[in-house]
Amino acid sequence: MAQTNLSPPFDFIREMIEEHLRTNRFQGRVMTRFPPEPNGYLHIGHAKSVCLNFGIAAQYGGTCNLRMDDTDPSGENQEYVDSIIQDVKWLGFEWKDRLFYASDYYEQLYQYAVQLIKKGKAYVCSLNAAEIRDYRGSLTEPGRESPYRNRSVEENLNLFERMRAGEFKEGSHVLRAKIDMASPNITMRDPIMYRIRYEPHYRTANQWCIYPMYDFAHCLSDSIERITHSICTLEFENNRPLYDWFLDELNVEYHPQQIEFARLNLGYTVLSKRRLIELVEDKCVRGWDDPRMPTLAGMRRRGYPPDAIRNFCERISVAKNDSLIDVALLEHCLRENLNEKAQRVMAVLHPLRLVIDNYPEGQTEEWDSPYHPQNPEMGSRKVPFSRTLYIEQEDFLENPPKKFYRLAPGREVRLRYGYFIKCVNVIKDPKTGQVAELHCTYDPETRSGFAPNGRKVDATIHWVSADHSIPAEVRLYDRLFRVANPLEGKSDFKEYLNEKSLETIRSCRVEPSLAHASPGSQFQFERVGYFCVDPDSSDKVLVFNRILTLRDSWSKASGKEKI
Repeated sequence: MAQTNLSPPFDFIREMIEEHLRTNRFQGRVMTRFPPEPNGYLHIGHAKSVCLNFGIAAQYGGTCNLRMDDTDPSGENQEYVDSIIQDVKWLGFEWKDRLFYASDYYEQLYQYAVQLIKKGKAYVCSLNAAEIRDYRGSLTEPGRESPYRNRSVEENLNLFERMRAGEFKEGSHVLRAKIDMASPNITMRDPIMYRIRYEPHYRTANQWCIYPMYDFAHCLSDSIERITHSICTLEFENNRPLYDWFLDELNVEYHPQQIEFARLNLGYTVLSKRRLIELVEDKCVRGWDDPRMPTLAGMRRRGYPPDAIRNFCERISVAKNDSLIDVALLEHCLRENLNEKAQRVMAVLHPLRLVIDNYPEGQTEEWDSPYHPQNPEMGSRKVPFSRTLYIEQEDFLENPPKKFYRLAPGREVRLRYGYFIKCVNVIKDPKTGQVAELHCTYDPETRSGFAPNGRKVDATIHWVSADHSIPAEVRLYDRLFRVANPLEGKSDFKEYLNEKSLETIRSCRVEPSLAHASPGSQFQFERVGYFCVDPDSSDKVLVFNRILTLRDSWSKASGKEKI
Protein backbone atom coordinates (compact mmCIF):
# COMPACT_ATOMS: atom_id res chain seq x y z
CA MET A 1 0.00 0.00 0.00
CA ALA A 2 1.33 3.41 -0.96
CA GLN A 3 2.32 5.73 1.86
CA THR A 4 2.14 9.51 2.28
CA ASN A 5 3.70 11.91 4.74
CA LEU A 6 0.33 12.83 6.24
CA SER A 7 -1.70 11.28 9.03
CA PRO A 8 -4.92 9.57 7.87
CA PRO A 9 -7.59 12.27 7.61
CA PHE A 10 -10.96 12.09 9.33
CA ASP A 11 -14.06 13.08 7.40
CA PHE A 12 -17.74 12.31 7.03
CA ILE A 13 -17.02 9.12 5.05
CA ARG A 14 -14.75 7.70 7.70
CA GLU A 15 -17.19 8.84 10.36
CA MET A 16 -19.90 6.75 8.67
CA ILE A 17 -17.58 3.76 8.32
CA GLU A 18 -16.67 3.90 12.00
CA GLU A 19 -20.35 4.01 12.90
CA HIS A 20 -20.89 0.91 10.75
CA LEU A 21 -18.00 -0.81 12.50
CA ARG A 22 -19.42 0.15 15.88
CA THR A 23 -22.87 -1.24 15.01
CA ASN A 24 -21.41 -4.26 13.18
CA ARG A 25 -23.47 -3.45 10.10
CA PHE A 26 -21.11 -5.29 7.76
CA GLN A 27 -19.80 -7.78 10.33
CA GLY A 28 -16.70 -5.67 10.87
CA ARG A 29 -15.72 -5.71 7.20
CA VAL A 30 -14.58 -2.77 5.10
CA MET A 31 -14.37 -3.48 1.38
CA THR A 32 -14.23 -0.74 -1.24
CA ARG A 33 -13.64 -0.66 -4.98
CA PHE A 34 -12.38 1.70 -7.65
CA PRO A 35 -14.72 1.18 -10.64
CA PRO A 36 -13.67 3.22 -13.70
CA GLU A 37 -15.35 2.94 -17.07
CA PRO A 38 -12.64 2.01 -19.61
CA ASN A 39 -13.61 4.67 -22.14
CA GLY A 40 -10.75 7.09 -21.53
CA TYR A 41 -7.58 7.66 -19.53
CA LEU A 42 -7.65 8.39 -15.82
CA HIS A 43 -7.09 12.00 -14.73
CA ILE A 44 -6.22 13.79 -11.48
CA GLY A 45 -9.89 13.68 -10.44
CA HIS A 46 -9.81 9.90 -10.63
CA ALA A 47 -6.63 9.97 -8.54
CA LYS A 48 -8.65 11.45 -5.69
CA SER A 49 -11.08 8.51 -5.88
CA VAL A 50 -8.26 5.97 -6.20
CA CYS A 51 -6.50 7.34 -3.12
CA LEU A 52 -9.75 7.54 -1.17
CA ASN A 53 -10.94 4.02 -1.91
CA PHE A 54 -7.60 2.26 -1.51
CA GLY A 55 -6.65 4.50 1.42
CA ILE A 56 -9.83 3.78 3.38
CA ALA A 57 -9.50 0.04 2.79
CA ALA A 58 -5.92 0.08 4.06
CA GLN A 59 -6.74 2.30 7.03
CA TYR A 60 -9.43 -0.08 8.28
CA GLY A 61 -7.67 -3.33 7.44
CA GLY A 62 -9.95 -4.07 4.50
CA THR A 63 -9.51 -4.61 0.79
CA CYS A 64 -10.15 -2.59 -2.35
CA ASN A 65 -11.03 -4.10 -5.72
CA LEU A 66 -10.20 -2.67 -9.12
CA ARG A 67 -13.20 -3.16 -11.42
CA MET A 68 -13.78 -2.07 -14.98
CA ASP A 69 -17.42 -1.01 -15.29
CA ASP A 70 -17.48 -1.96 -18.96
CA THR A 71 -21.18 -1.93 -19.81
CA ASP A 72 -21.03 0.15 -23.01
CA PRO A 73 -19.21 -1.40 -26.00
CA SER A 74 -18.95 1.94 -27.79
CA GLY A 75 -15.77 3.74 -26.81
CA GLU A 76 -14.45 1.03 -24.47
CA ASN A 77 -11.29 -0.84 -25.41
CA GLN A 78 -8.30 -2.70 -24.07
CA GLU A 79 -6.01 0.32 -24.48
CA TYR A 80 -7.99 2.16 -21.81
CA VAL A 81 -8.02 -0.89 -19.54
CA ASP A 82 -4.24 -1.22 -19.81
CA SER A 83 -3.77 2.49 -19.12
CA ILE A 84 -6.02 2.34 -16.04
CA ILE A 85 -4.11 -0.61 -14.64
CA GLN A 86 -0.78 1.15 -15.27
CA ASP A 87 -1.99 4.40 -13.69
CA VAL A 88 -3.32 2.82 -10.49
CA LYS A 89 -0.10 0.86 -10.07
CA TRP A 90 1.93 4.00 -10.72
CA LEU A 91 0.03 5.80 -7.96
CA GLY A 92 1.32 3.07 -5.65
CA PHE A 93 -1.68 0.80 -5.13
CA GLU A 94 -2.22 -2.90 -5.72
CA TRP A 95 -5.22 -5.24 -5.67
CA LYS A 96 -3.57 -8.69 -5.85
CA ASP A 97 -6.07 -11.01 -7.57
CA ARG A 98 -9.03 -8.63 -7.23
CA LEU A 99 -9.22 -7.27 -10.77
CA PHE A 100 -12.80 -7.63 -11.98
CA TYR A 101 -14.97 -6.56 -14.89
CA ALA A 102 -18.69 -5.85 -15.00
CA SER A 103 -18.65 -7.91 -18.20
CA ASP A 104 -17.70 -10.89 -16.01
CA TYR A 105 -21.22 -10.66 -14.60
CA TYR A 106 -23.26 -10.29 -17.79
CA GLU A 107 -25.06 -13.61 -17.42
CA GLN A 108 -25.74 -13.03 -13.74
CA LEU A 109 -27.03 -9.52 -14.46
CA TYR A 110 -29.31 -10.92 -17.17
CA GLN A 111 -30.78 -13.38 -14.68
CA TYR A 112 -31.32 -10.57 -12.17
CA ALA A 113 -33.25 -8.70 -14.87
CA VAL A 114 -35.37 -11.79 -15.48
CA GLN A 115 -36.15 -11.92 -11.74
CA LEU A 116 -37.42 -8.35 -11.83
CA ILE A 117 -39.61 -9.12 -14.84
CA LYS A 118 -41.08 -12.11 -13.03
CA LYS A 119 -41.81 -9.90 -10.01
CA GLY A 120 -43.63 -7.44 -12.25
CA LYS A 121 -40.92 -4.84 -11.55
CA ALA A 122 -39.52 -4.59 -15.09
CA TYR A 123 -41.01 -4.45 -18.56
CA VAL A 124 -40.00 -4.24 -22.20
CA CYS A 125 -40.82 -0.78 -23.57
CA SER A 126 -41.15 -0.16 -27.30
CA LEU A 127 -41.09 3.64 -27.24
CA ASN A 128 -38.20 5.17 -29.13
CA ALA A 129 -35.57 7.31 -27.40
CA ALA A 130 -37.30 10.62 -28.13
CA GLU A 131 -40.64 9.29 -26.89
CA ILE A 132 -39.08 7.97 -23.70
CA ARG A 133 -37.63 11.41 -22.98
CA ASP A 134 -40.97 13.05 -23.69
CA TYR A 135 -42.89 10.61 -21.47
CA ARG A 136 -40.40 11.12 -18.62
CA GLY A 137 -41.68 14.62 -17.87
CA SER A 138 -39.61 17.39 -16.31
CA LEU A 139 -38.54 18.76 -12.93
CA THR A 140 -41.92 20.50 -12.64
CA GLU A 141 -44.16 17.98 -14.38
CA PRO A 142 -44.64 14.28 -13.62
CA GLY A 143 -43.95 11.70 -16.26
CA ARG A 144 -46.53 9.63 -18.13
CA GLU A 145 -46.69 5.88 -18.11
CA SER A 146 -45.53 4.10 -21.23
CA PRO A 147 -48.34 2.40 -23.18
CA TYR A 148 -46.25 -0.78 -22.89
CA ARG A 149 -45.89 -0.58 -19.10
CA ASN A 150 -48.61 -3.13 -18.38
CA ARG A 151 -47.45 -5.91 -20.67
CA SER A 152 -47.83 -9.29 -19.05
CA VAL A 153 -44.91 -11.03 -17.36
CA GLU A 154 -45.01 -13.71 -20.05
CA GLU A 155 -44.87 -11.18 -22.90
CA ASN A 156 -42.02 -9.29 -21.25
CA LEU A 157 -40.02 -12.48 -20.70
CA ASN A 158 -40.56 -13.49 -24.31
CA LEU A 159 -39.57 -10.09 -25.69
CA PHE A 160 -36.53 -9.83 -23.43
CA GLU A 161 -35.33 -13.27 -24.47
CA ARG A 162 -35.79 -12.34 -28.14
CA MET A 163 -33.88 -9.08 -27.53
CA ARG A 164 -30.98 -11.18 -26.29
CA ALA A 165 -31.31 -13.49 -29.32
CA GLY A 166 -30.86 -10.53 -31.68
CA GLU A 167 -34.30 -10.53 -33.27
CA PHE A 168 -34.88 -6.77 -33.02
CA LYS A 169 -33.27 -3.62 -34.36
CA GLU A 170 -31.36 -1.20 -32.16
CA GLY A 171 -33.71 1.26 -30.49
CA SER A 172 -36.82 -0.83 -31.08
CA HIS A 173 -37.06 -2.08 -27.50
CA VAL A 174 -35.51 -1.44 -24.10
CA LEU A 175 -36.01 -3.06 -20.72
CA ARG A 176 -37.17 -0.60 -18.08
CA ALA A 177 -37.64 -0.84 -14.33
CA LYS A 178 -41.24 -0.31 -13.21
CA ILE A 179 -40.99 2.20 -10.36
CA ASP A 180 -42.88 5.51 -10.31
CA MET A 181 -43.43 7.85 -13.26
CA ALA A 182 -44.60 10.57 -10.86
CA SER A 183 -41.52 10.44 -8.63
CA PRO A 184 -39.99 13.86 -7.88
CA ASN A 185 -36.65 12.18 -8.57
CA ILE A 186 -36.56 11.81 -12.36
CA THR A 187 -34.03 9.01 -12.01
CA MET A 188 -36.79 6.85 -10.53
CA ARG A 189 -39.20 7.35 -13.44
CA ASP A 190 -38.92 3.86 -14.92
CA PRO A 191 -35.20 4.01 -15.79
CA ILE A 192 -33.79 1.92 -18.63
CA MET A 193 -32.03 -1.27 -17.54
CA TYR A 194 -31.04 -2.82 -20.90
CA ARG A 195 -30.69 -1.59 -24.47
CA ILE A 196 -29.91 -3.29 -27.79
CA ARG A 197 -26.42 -2.63 -29.20
CA TYR A 198 -25.02 -4.49 -32.23
CA GLU A 199 -21.48 -3.53 -31.48
CA PRO A 200 -18.77 -5.98 -30.48
CA HIS A 201 -17.50 -5.70 -26.92
CA TYR A 202 -13.73 -5.60 -26.43
CA ARG A 203 -13.95 -8.63 -24.08
CA THR A 204 -17.10 -10.53 -25.01
CA ALA A 205 -16.96 -9.85 -28.78
CA ASN A 206 -20.38 -10.63 -30.30
CA GLN A 207 -21.59 -12.85 -27.50
CA TRP A 208 -24.11 -10.20 -26.41
CA CYS A 209 -26.24 -7.73 -28.30
CA ILE A 210 -28.00 -6.33 -25.24
CA TYR A 211 -26.05 -4.46 -22.59
CA PRO A 212 -27.00 -3.40 -19.06
CA MET A 213 -27.13 0.27 -18.17
CA TYR A 214 -24.58 1.57 -15.70
CA ASP A 215 -27.07 2.12 -12.85
CA PHE A 216 -28.31 -1.45 -13.06
CA ALA A 217 -24.91 -3.10 -13.45
CA HIS A 218 -22.99 -0.99 -10.96
CA CYS A 219 -24.96 -1.68 -7.79
CA LEU A 220 -25.24 -5.39 -8.56
CA SER A 221 -21.53 -5.65 -9.38
CA ASP A 222 -20.87 -4.09 -5.96
CA SER A 223 -23.17 -6.63 -4.36
CA ILE A 224 -21.64 -9.58 -6.19
CA GLU A 225 -18.19 -8.51 -4.96
CA ARG A 226 -19.49 -8.07 -1.39
CA ILE A 227 -18.51 -4.39 -1.33
CA THR A 228 -19.44 -2.68 1.92
CA HIS A 229 -19.01 0.99 0.98
CA SER A 230 -19.68 2.19 -2.55
CA ILE A 231 -17.93 5.57 -2.59
CA CYS A 232 -18.75 7.79 -5.58
CA THR A 233 -18.96 11.44 -6.58
CA LEU A 234 -21.86 13.81 -6.00
CA GLU A 235 -23.40 13.45 -9.44
CA PHE A 236 -24.60 10.01 -8.31
CA GLU A 237 -26.43 11.34 -5.26
CA ASN A 238 -29.77 11.37 -7.10
CA ASN A 239 -29.07 7.81 -8.25
CA ARG A 240 -28.67 6.44 -4.73
CA PRO A 241 -32.42 5.66 -4.36
CA LEU A 242 -32.19 3.65 -7.61
CA TYR A 243 -29.03 1.91 -6.37
CA ASP A 244 -30.93 0.85 -3.24
CA TRP A 245 -34.15 0.02 -5.15
CA PHE A 246 -32.50 -2.58 -7.37
CA LEU A 247 -30.78 -4.26 -4.43
CA ASP A 248 -33.92 -4.20 -2.26
CA GLU A 249 -36.22 -5.54 -4.98
CA LEU A 250 -33.83 -8.38 -5.76
CA ASN A 251 -33.29 -9.06 -2.04
CA VAL A 252 -29.59 -9.67 -2.57
CA GLU A 253 -27.41 -10.99 0.24
CA TYR A 254 -25.00 -8.05 0.21
CA HIS A 255 -26.33 -4.50 0.13
CA PRO A 256 -23.51 -1.92 0.12
CA GLN A 257 -23.85 1.62 1.43
CA GLN A 258 -23.44 4.25 -1.29
CA ILE A 259 -21.66 7.41 -0.09
CA GLU A 260 -21.15 10.50 -2.24
CA PHE A 261 -18.38 13.08 -2.04
CA ALA A 262 -17.51 16.19 -4.04
CA ARG A 263 -15.51 15.54 -7.17
CA LEU A 264 -12.20 17.30 -7.73
CA ASN A 265 -12.39 20.45 -9.85
CA LEU A 266 -8.94 21.85 -10.53
CA GLY A 267 -8.11 25.34 -11.73
CA TYR A 268 -6.72 25.99 -15.22
CA THR A 269 -7.83 22.64 -16.57
CA VAL A 270 -10.88 20.54 -17.41
CA LEU A 271 -11.63 17.16 -15.88
CA SER A 272 -14.56 16.13 -18.03
CA LYS A 273 -13.71 12.93 -19.88
CA ARG A 274 -15.84 14.05 -22.82
CA ARG A 275 -13.91 17.31 -23.11
CA LEU A 276 -10.56 15.61 -22.69
CA ILE A 277 -11.49 13.30 -25.57
CA GLU A 278 -12.36 16.43 -27.57
CA LEU A 279 -8.93 17.92 -26.88
CA VAL A 280 -7.27 14.72 -28.09
CA GLU A 281 -9.45 14.21 -31.16
CA ASP A 282 -9.20 17.87 -32.20
CA LYS A 283 -5.41 17.63 -31.84
CA CYS A 284 -5.28 20.51 -29.36
CA VAL A 285 -2.76 18.31 -27.54
CA ARG A 286 -0.44 15.53 -28.70
CA GLY A 287 -2.41 12.71 -27.13
CA TRP A 288 -3.68 11.39 -23.82
CA ASP A 289 -0.16 11.49 -22.36
CA ASP A 290 0.60 15.04 -23.46
CA PRO A 291 2.33 16.61 -20.41
CA ARG A 292 -0.19 19.48 -20.47
CA MET A 293 -3.09 17.08 -19.96
CA PRO A 294 -4.48 16.45 -16.45
CA THR A 295 -4.41 12.72 -17.18
CA LEU A 296 -2.23 10.58 -14.95
CA ALA A 297 -0.41 9.43 -18.09
CA GLY A 298 0.31 13.08 -18.94
CA MET A 299 1.41 13.87 -15.40
CA ARG A 300 3.67 10.82 -15.34
CA ARG A 301 5.28 11.89 -18.62
CA ARG A 302 5.70 15.43 -17.37
CA GLY A 303 7.53 14.10 -14.31
CA TYR A 304 5.01 14.47 -11.50
CA PRO A 305 6.00 12.16 -8.60
CA PRO A 306 3.11 9.85 -7.67
CA ASP A 307 3.64 10.40 -3.94
CA ALA A 308 3.20 14.16 -4.48
CA ILE A 309 -0.16 13.46 -6.11
CA ARG A 310 -1.16 11.24 -3.19
CA ASN A 311 -0.22 13.98 -0.73
CA PHE A 312 -2.23 16.49 -2.76
CA CYS A 313 -5.28 14.22 -2.69
CA GLU A 314 -5.03 13.88 1.09
CA ARG A 315 -4.58 17.61 1.63
CA ILE A 316 -7.70 18.55 -0.28
CA SER A 317 -9.57 15.85 1.71
CA VAL A 318 -13.18 14.99 0.90
CA ALA A 319 -16.15 17.32 1.13
CA LYS A 320 -19.88 17.30 0.48
CA ASN A 321 -19.92 20.39 -1.75
CA ASP A 322 -18.19 21.02 -5.06
CA SER A 323 -15.46 23.64 -5.17
CA LEU A 324 -12.64 24.73 -7.47
CA ILE A 325 -9.23 23.79 -6.08
CA ASP A 326 -6.43 26.24 -6.84
CA VAL A 327 -3.85 24.50 -9.03
CA ALA A 328 -1.20 26.30 -6.94
CA LEU A 329 -1.84 23.74 -4.17
CA LEU A 330 -0.94 20.89 -6.51
CA GLU A 331 2.14 22.81 -7.64
CA HIS A 332 3.12 23.40 -4.01
CA CYS A 333 2.91 19.65 -3.31
CA LEU A 334 5.09 18.97 -6.34
CA ARG A 335 7.73 21.54 -5.35
CA GLU A 336 7.76 20.24 -1.80
CA ASN A 337 8.41 16.72 -3.05
CA LEU A 338 10.90 17.57 -5.79
CA ASN A 339 12.86 19.99 -3.59
CA GLU A 340 13.63 17.07 -1.32
CA LYS A 341 14.20 14.32 -3.89
CA ALA A 342 15.34 15.79 -7.22
CA GLN A 343 19.05 15.77 -8.04
CA ARG A 344 20.59 19.19 -8.70
CA VAL A 345 22.36 19.55 -12.04
CA MET A 346 23.32 22.42 -14.33
CA ALA A 347 21.74 23.17 -17.70
CA VAL A 348 21.77 26.24 -19.91
CA LEU A 349 18.59 26.78 -21.89
CA HIS A 350 19.69 29.80 -23.97
CA PRO A 351 23.48 29.50 -24.27
CA LEU A 352 25.80 32.48 -24.43
CA ARG A 353 29.45 31.63 -25.13
CA LEU A 354 31.93 32.81 -22.47
CA VAL A 355 35.74 32.58 -22.79
CA ILE A 356 38.03 32.94 -19.76
CA ASP A 357 41.06 34.62 -21.32
CA ASN A 358 43.54 33.93 -18.52
CA TYR A 359 42.58 30.27 -18.03
CA PRO A 360 45.12 27.88 -19.62
CA GLU A 361 44.10 26.60 -23.05
CA GLY A 362 43.53 22.83 -23.14
CA GLN A 363 43.26 22.55 -19.36
CA THR A 364 40.28 20.83 -17.74
CA GLU A 365 39.38 20.53 -14.09
CA GLU A 366 36.80 18.14 -12.65
CA TRP A 367 34.96 19.33 -9.59
CA ASP A 368 33.17 16.94 -7.30
CA SER A 369 29.70 18.49 -6.93
CA PRO A 370 26.89 17.20 -4.69
CA TYR A 371 23.58 16.19 -6.20
CA HIS A 372 21.79 17.78 -3.27
CA PRO A 373 23.47 20.19 -0.81
CA GLN A 374 21.07 19.26 2.01
CA ASN A 375 21.03 15.51 1.29
CA PRO A 376 24.64 14.26 1.05
CA GLU A 377 23.39 10.67 0.91
CA MET A 378 22.30 11.38 -2.68
CA GLY A 379 25.97 11.42 -3.68
CA SER A 380 27.83 13.61 -6.14
CA ARG A 381 29.05 13.78 -9.72
CA LYS A 382 32.09 15.19 -11.53
CA VAL A 383 31.48 18.52 -13.29
CA PRO A 384 34.16 19.43 -15.88
CA PHE A 385 35.41 23.02 -16.04
CA SER A 386 37.31 24.46 -19.01
CA ARG A 387 38.35 27.73 -20.62
CA THR A 388 35.17 28.09 -22.70
CA LEU A 389 31.77 27.92 -21.04
CA TYR A 390 28.11 28.55 -21.77
CA ILE A 391 26.00 30.71 -19.47
CA GLU A 392 22.38 31.79 -19.76
CA GLN A 393 21.80 34.74 -22.07
CA GLU A 394 19.64 36.39 -19.42
CA ASP A 395 22.54 36.29 -16.92
CA PHE A 396 24.31 39.04 -18.84
CA LEU A 397 23.23 42.61 -19.67
CA GLU A 398 25.47 45.10 -21.40
CA ASN A 399 23.63 48.04 -19.85
CA PRO A 400 22.08 46.64 -16.68
CA PRO A 401 19.42 48.44 -14.63
CA LYS A 402 20.15 49.37 -11.03
CA LYS A 403 18.86 46.14 -9.46
CA PHE A 404 20.45 43.73 -11.93
CA TYR A 405 23.06 41.74 -9.98
CA ARG A 406 24.33 39.28 -12.54
CA LEU A 407 27.13 39.59 -15.09
CA ALA A 408 27.78 42.90 -16.85
CA PRO A 409 30.88 44.67 -18.26
CA GLY A 410 33.41 45.18 -15.48
CA ARG A 411 31.28 43.25 -12.98
CA GLU A 412 32.35 40.16 -11.04
CA VAL A 413 30.14 37.12 -10.25
CA ARG A 414 30.74 33.67 -8.92
CA LEU A 415 30.42 30.55 -11.05
CA ARG A 416 28.45 27.85 -9.30
CA TYR A 417 30.90 25.48 -7.50
CA GLY A 418 33.89 27.54 -8.68
CA TYR A 419 35.75 30.70 -9.42
CA PHE A 420 34.93 34.37 -9.44
CA ILE A 421 34.95 35.76 -13.00
CA LYS A 422 34.90 39.35 -14.31
CA CYS A 423 33.58 40.41 -17.70
CA VAL A 424 36.28 42.36 -19.58
CA ASN A 425 35.05 42.38 -23.19
CA VAL A 426 31.87 41.88 -25.21
CA ILE A 427 31.85 40.53 -28.79
CA LYS A 428 28.80 41.29 -30.90
CA ASP A 429 27.46 39.79 -34.09
CA PRO A 430 28.30 42.40 -36.79
CA LYS A 431 25.08 41.66 -38.67
CA THR A 432 22.58 41.75 -35.83
CA GLY A 433 24.36 43.71 -33.15
CA GLN A 434 23.44 41.00 -30.63
CA VAL A 435 25.91 39.89 -27.96
CA ALA A 436 27.61 36.77 -29.34
CA GLU A 437 30.46 36.11 -26.91
CA LEU A 438 31.83 37.33 -23.60
CA HIS A 439 35.46 37.46 -22.58
CA CYS A 440 36.25 37.25 -18.89
CA THR A 441 39.10 36.78 -16.48
CA TYR A 442 39.06 34.54 -13.43
CA ASP A 443 40.64 34.74 -10.00
CA PRO A 444 42.38 31.37 -9.35
CA GLU A 445 42.37 32.11 -5.61
CA THR A 446 38.56 31.86 -5.44
CA ARG A 447 38.09 28.15 -6.17
CA SER A 448 36.58 27.66 -2.73
CA GLY A 449 33.90 30.21 -3.59
CA PHE A 450 35.49 32.90 -1.44
CA ALA A 451 38.09 35.56 -2.16
CA PRO A 452 41.22 35.64 0.02
CA ASN A 453 40.86 39.37 0.60
CA GLY A 454 37.26 38.95 1.72
CA ARG A 455 35.65 40.67 -1.24
CA LYS A 456 32.15 39.48 -2.08
CA VAL A 457 30.00 39.21 -5.18
CA ASP A 458 26.27 39.77 -5.47
CA ALA A 459 25.31 36.76 -7.59
CA THR A 460 26.15 33.18 -8.39
CA ILE A 461 25.33 31.95 -11.89
CA HIS A 462 25.24 28.46 -13.38
CA TRP A 463 27.19 27.32 -16.44
CA VAL A 464 28.31 24.29 -18.45
CA SER A 465 31.61 23.57 -20.17
CA ALA A 466 31.39 24.18 -23.92
CA ASP A 467 33.73 21.27 -24.64
CA HIS A 468 32.04 18.75 -22.37
CA SER A 469 28.34 19.65 -22.23
CA ILE A 470 25.86 17.80 -24.40
CA PRO A 471 23.02 19.19 -26.53
CA ALA A 472 19.45 18.79 -25.39
CA GLU A 473 15.91 19.73 -26.32
CA VAL A 474 13.83 21.31 -23.59
CA ARG A 475 10.04 21.59 -23.64
CA LEU A 476 8.71 24.35 -21.42
CA TYR A 477 5.16 23.45 -20.41
CA ASP A 478 2.77 25.98 -18.96
CA ARG A 479 -0.88 25.67 -17.92
CA LEU A 480 -3.14 24.45 -20.70
CA PHE A 481 -5.75 27.19 -20.21
CA ARG A 482 -5.45 30.94 -19.64
CA VAL A 483 -8.28 31.09 -17.07
CA ALA A 484 -8.96 29.23 -13.84
CA ASN A 485 -12.37 27.92 -14.95
CA PRO A 486 -12.42 27.24 -18.72
CA LEU A 487 -15.98 25.88 -18.55
CA GLU A 488 -17.37 29.19 -17.37
CA GLY A 489 -18.20 31.96 -19.80
CA LYS A 490 -17.55 31.08 -23.43
CA SER A 491 -19.63 28.53 -25.30
CA ASP A 492 -16.51 26.67 -26.45
CA PHE A 493 -14.04 26.01 -23.65
CA LYS A 494 -11.25 25.61 -26.21
CA GLU A 495 -11.33 29.36 -26.80
CA TYR A 496 -9.50 29.67 -23.47
CA LEU A 497 -6.60 27.45 -24.55
CA ASN A 498 -3.22 28.95 -23.74
CA GLU A 499 -1.39 29.30 -27.06
CA LYS A 500 1.86 29.58 -25.07
CA SER A 501 1.37 26.35 -23.12
CA LEU A 502 4.36 24.77 -24.89
CA GLU A 503 7.68 26.31 -25.93
CA THR A 504 10.33 24.03 -27.43
CA ILE A 505 14.00 25.01 -27.17
CA ARG A 506 16.44 22.92 -29.21
CA SER A 507 19.72 24.75 -28.50
CA CYS A 508 20.12 23.81 -24.84
CA ARG A 509 23.28 22.45 -23.27
CA VAL A 510 23.39 20.23 -20.19
CA GLU A 511 26.21 18.91 -18.05
CA PRO A 512 27.65 15.51 -19.14
CA SER A 513 26.39 13.65 -16.05
CA LEU A 514 22.99 13.59 -17.76
CA ALA A 515 24.19 11.71 -20.83
CA HIS A 516 22.64 8.42 -19.75
CA ALA A 517 19.69 9.69 -17.73
CA SER A 518 16.75 7.33 -18.11
CA PRO A 519 13.23 8.41 -19.17
CA GLY A 520 11.23 9.67 -16.21
CA SER A 521 14.30 10.74 -14.22
CA GLN A 522 13.67 14.01 -12.39
CA PHE A 523 16.18 16.80 -11.88
CA GLN A 524 16.37 20.34 -10.67
CA PHE A 525 18.12 22.46 -13.27
CA GLU A 526 19.74 24.88 -10.85
CA ARG A 527 18.14 28.34 -10.92
CA VAL A 528 15.82 27.25 -13.75
CA GLY A 529 13.23 24.72 -12.57
CA TYR A 530 12.34 21.05 -12.24
CA PHE A 531 12.63 18.83 -15.31
CA CYS A 532 12.32 15.18 -16.26
CA VAL A 533 13.63 13.10 -19.15
CA ASP A 534 10.96 12.53 -21.79
CA PRO A 535 10.51 9.11 -23.49
CA ASP A 536 11.29 10.86 -26.81
CA SER A 537 14.94 10.97 -25.73
CA SER A 538 17.40 8.97 -27.78
CA ASP A 539 21.13 8.43 -28.20
CA LYS A 540 21.16 11.45 -30.52
CA VAL A 541 19.21 13.94 -28.44
CA LEU A 542 18.12 14.25 -24.84
CA VAL A 543 14.62 15.65 -24.36
CA PHE A 544 13.54 17.23 -21.07
CA ASN A 545 10.07 18.28 -19.97
CA ARG A 546 9.70 21.13 -17.53
CA ILE A 547 7.72 19.84 -14.57
CA LEU A 548 7.36 23.31 -13.06
CA THR A 549 9.36 26.36 -12.08
CA LEU A 550 11.21 26.79 -8.81
CA ARG A 551 8.71 29.20 -7.30
CA ASP A 552 4.95 29.58 -7.25
CA SER A 553 4.97 32.21 -9.99
CA TRP A 554 6.04 31.50 -13.55
CA SER A 555 8.46 34.43 -13.47
CA LYS A 556 12.11 34.22 -14.44
CA ALA A 557 14.82 33.51 -11.92
CA SER A 558 16.11 36.52 -10.02
CA GLY A 559 19.65 37.63 -10.74
CA LYS A 560 20.26 38.02 -7.01
CA GLU A 561 19.35 34.43 -6.23
CA LYS A 562 21.84 32.83 -3.84
CA ILE A 563 22.53 29.15 -4.45
